[in-house]
Formats: sequence, structure tokens, C-alpha cells
Amino acid sequence: MLTIFSTPKPFRGHIDIIQRNAIQSWKHIHPDVEIILIGSEEGTAESARFLGVRHIPEVERNECGTKYLRSIFDQAQAHAQHGTLCYVNCDIVLLSDFAFALDRVMQRFSRFLMVGRRWDSDVREPIDFGQPNWQENLRRNALISNHQRPPQWIDYFAFSRGVYLNIPPFVIGRPGWDNWLVWNARASGAKVIDASGTIVAIHQNHDYSYHPEGEAGVWQGVEAQRNYALLEDGRCFRTIDNANFRLTESGFERNHRHWVVLADRAIQKMISKLWFGALTITRPIRHRFGLRRHAPGQTGAAKAASK
Repeated sequence: MLTIFSTPKPFRGHIDIIQRNAIQSWKHIHPDVEIILIGSEEGTAESARFLGVRHIPEVERNECGTKYLRSIFDQAQAHAQHGTLCYVNCDIVLLSDFAFALDRVMQRFSRFLMVGRRWDSDVREPIDFGQPNWQENLRRNALISNHQRPPQWIDYFAFSRGVYLNIPPFVIGRPGWDNWLVWNARASGAKVIDASGTIVAIHQNHDYSYHPEGEAGVWQGVEAQRNYALLEDGRCFRTIDNANFRLTESGFERNHRHWVVLADRAIQKMISKLWFGALTITRPIRHRFGLRRHAPGQTGAAKAASK
């Protein structure tokens, strides 16, 4: 039915716990699920053997040792036993609703990408998969926490083999690549389905200690800036709100919000160009009177901080 692939961080401390939780949850999705871990981080080979999943240690990396997205996707598509694949971040717990939703998508579309929003939840201990109500408990805790990430945060990508070819040199674990994957699927003619309404994908909260510069390094570091540049000033940026369809309990619905999102982005870009154009024209006058520039909508506190 499905090949799930991921690339873990080193299996240490809390990350070790949540990654093992995630991988074991994937094994419970369907009897015919294949799982592939890609990379040679600490503990990956041992965890793959212990959990009974496939392991591909070889992966292309940049000069910082960070893994290239294209190498991960190319190897998964080359080695997968199934025609439907799913990349999942290795801290995401998936429940049985994932298999039900994917089956509905596979019956409707031959070339597709299924994505959805995640729910953040605190999971500090190993999940007891021997308990019959482990799924209900996790789902309830995630919904009670009521922290669903916005549509630009994307943690799973279920797609038909061949949707992703010639991926640019994004590195994984830095921003932007997930938004490019949605853009590319739509641009290539694959149908993009938002399954947020039917899937509770649980992100196990963690810190950013795996990066030498912490959270700031992940989001604003040199590698992050390279990923941002590959989005071509936003031309190749899409979110879950840009899906063709939404999957609900009653079926598939056309997602008209896609056009609203595109129009809003175009308006914002036009306002930005007009604003900075005005700044350029008025620069001599502002300098003469000692005026400082501020971005549109900047609050008083932000202005004060910028001085």
C-alpha cells in the first residue's frame, strides 16, 4: 500500500524517545506499510534493526554535513516497494485516520500529493503501543492542547511515485523546502489534497538543541537563507491553503481559498514594491529632514526597537 520514508536526527535523549514513538506509530498504520530510514546519524542503524525497518545510510550532504532533500527523495523513490510514498518528519505520530484518508485519495486520483496541518503536543515518554487505547489518548491530548500549526507548516507528504523529479538543492531541517514541494506538485499537474480535516497528525514538541545555533540557526542561518533563495522571491512558495481539494468526512471539496491566497500574496507584493519605491524616491528629502524609514504596519514598539 505505502512506503513511508524519513531521515532522523541523532537518537539521543528526548529526540530518541519521540523518533522511536513516531516510527512505531507508522508501523501501526497498515499491515502492508514499508518504512525506510535514510541517513547515518547516531543510532539510526541500531534503531532500524531494533524496530524492523529498512535503512539506507548513504545520502548526499552539503559542506556543513546537512542532508540534501533531493538525495532523500530520489533514493526513496528508487528503492520503495510501493507506488505511493510518504515523507514524514521523524517527530510526527500518525494514527489510523491517516490510512483511511490516503485510501480515499488513492481511489480518486492517480497523480497526487496529500498534505495536512499538524497538532503540537507534549510527549515526554515512550508510547505504550500495547495499550488498546493509545491512539485515542494521543488524539485527545493533542486536540485538548488545541495548538494546530498554520498552513505553511507541513510535516507529511503522501504522493504518487514520480511526482518529484529534479528537486533543487534544498537542505532538510531548514525552512522553505516543504512549501516548494507543494508548489512543485501543483505546477506539475498533480492534484494537491488538504487532509487536515480528517487526519490528526501529532507533532511531538522538542527543542532545537540539535543545531549549534539553536532555533535562530534553524530559521535564520546561512543554510536557511540558501533555502529561501531557492523559492525565487516567493514564486515557488505554496502552503496547504493552495491545495486543489480539501478532504472532509463527507468527501472532496474544491478549495476556492487557493485563489484568495494567491490574490492576497499578489496584493502584498505590490504594496511592498510601491512602499520601497516611494522610499527610494523620497530618500533625499527624508535625509534632509533627518527622517527614518519604517515598514508598513510597524508598531510603535517595533519602531522603538529599530532605533
